[in-house]
Amino acid sequence: MKNPGKRVFVERDGYRRRRLLDCLRVLPMLGAFLWALPLLWSSDPQAGVSTADAILYIFAVWCCLVGLGALLSYKVGALQDSDRDSLE
Repeated sequence: MKNPGKRVFVERDGYRRRRLLDCLRVLPMLGAFLWALPLLWSSDPQAGVSTADAILYIFAVWCCLVGLGALLSYKVGALQDSDRDSLE
């Protein structure tokens, strides 16, 4: 069995903050994908979704993206504040 070598210790709060920032960076791409989904829906009124339903879907996606972005930003700010407090 091979020796795994030296393990790198990563501070928990710093790791969490970087992962949250990664989520914030991916959020616009997720939003673009979710907003593009109505383009794939059938335009036939008999078999597809109505325009009103598509607009409601886009508005719901927008609200979820705003809420998720606000939540992630709050969590990143809270982690940064705790880092500042620990340095003092």
